[in-house]
Amino acid sequence: MIRRTIQEWGYLPVTSDSGNQAVTRSQANRLIAVARAAQASLRLAGSEGERILVDYGQRLRAQQVVGVLAASGVSLEILPKIDGLEEDGTRINLIHMLARTLDLKIAGGALASVGWQRHNVLEILIRLFCDKLLDAIHRGLTRRYVRHEDDLPTLRGRNDVKRQFTILATSPHRVASRYDELSADTPLNQILKAAVTRLRVISRASENQRRLNELEFALADVTRLPVEQLPWRQVVLDRTNTAYHDLLQLATAFLRGHYQFIGGEEGLRFSLLFEMNRLFEEFIGRTLRIAMRDSGLRVTLQGPPNYALSEIGTNEPRFMTKPDIVIHRGNRSVMVIDTKWKRLAGQIDDQRRGVSQSDVYQTMAYAQIYRVKHLMLLYPHHAELGKDDGLVCDYRITGAEEVRLSIATISLIDLDRISSRIKSLIARLGLLPCARAA
Repeated sequence: MIRRTIQEWGYLPVTSDSGNQAVTRSQANRLIAVARAAQASLRLAGSEGERILVDYGQRLRAQQVVGVLAASGVSLEILPKIDGLEEDGTRINLIHMLARTLDLKIAGGALASVGWQRHNVLEILIRLFCDKLLDAIHRGLTRRYVRHEDDLPTLRGRNDVKRQFTILATSPHRVASRYDELSADTPLNQILKAAVTRLRVISRASENQRRLNELEFALADVTRLPVEQLPWRQVVLDRTNTAYHDLLQLATAFLRGHYQFIGGEEGLRFSLLFEMNRLFEEFIGRTLRIAMRDSGLRVTLQGPPNYALSEIGTNEPRFMTKPDIVIHRGNRSVMVIDTKWKRLAGQIDDQRRGVSQSDVYQTMAYAQIYRVKHLMLLYPHHAELGKDDGLVCDYRITGAEEVRLSIATISLIDLDRISSRIKSLIARLGLLPCARAA
């Protein structure tokens, strides 16, 4: 299979042969077909898959969706554009961002295996899934008691008296029994087996295939169900199966949320895709939530929802608003943050630094609706902005001098420091004592 990697907004040449990091026209068409199917599955606005890939004839251009597209004979990995990182570093940082948004715990050395940084995002996630599941199974496969009702030669459990003296009245050599048996054929294991079965089909890394074969053998006693029949609502997560919480999140990503599997006459086609706008928002929100622990502040994501208007006469609410991130002190909202996966301009190029007027209007509406005095538009940092000190510029809103709008950036190069940096940024705005910012 031909494998290609580009960054978001990057171009993939389409030529008569697939050399020089290009693809042929037929391969490009197959990738576009997968993009169209994935766009419909992810419910992205637009048509013809152009929210993921745009076909310019002699080249394809990636948009702000990252991940992996694969069609017969060709796969395309789209990585985010993170200023200051090479391809391998970008890929690993993307994995860590996904881990934060999917509630996965990745040990420090989990991605340090030689060569794994050069595999695509999908193969790395498959490797993480395999390692976590093998480790969990070695410590003991989850089991539960399953009720059985059988006609046996000898009594097992309790006798079903009604059945014994009606249906089995003429068969005294059979005993109607009701009993519970400890079984590994649980809803959780059925979902995990479905993920293993699916990943065996799509993985191309030999080491992943070996691990997946081991897992298939370990789950041999678990019923294999089609994805559409999996018992998602019957899964119970509690203290007895905490090792499986991460695995369920990964299985959900592979089988439901971000994953699109397509079969048919054109061969195997699949995608695993994430919108960078949403990923950046979710990553920053969850990181901020962690940073604000024990600070006296509480962080909510995507809300709480409120309405911008109410209709005169009926008082019916209209035009719902849902800010990306809201910071609360007690029951009172104190700050609204909108994340923007956009590239800010330098001050020399643009006095407004490329900040959209519509984004400013939106945050001003949040100030009115949520009664907050602190607003922030948060962007990814890049080298052309100079030193990464968080705050780019501050504004007072005309007619509401007590309301402050901050334009800020955050670097995604060193993710180990991002929690402390974002906490320091909040402290600089006066919402935290400076001594507690580090």
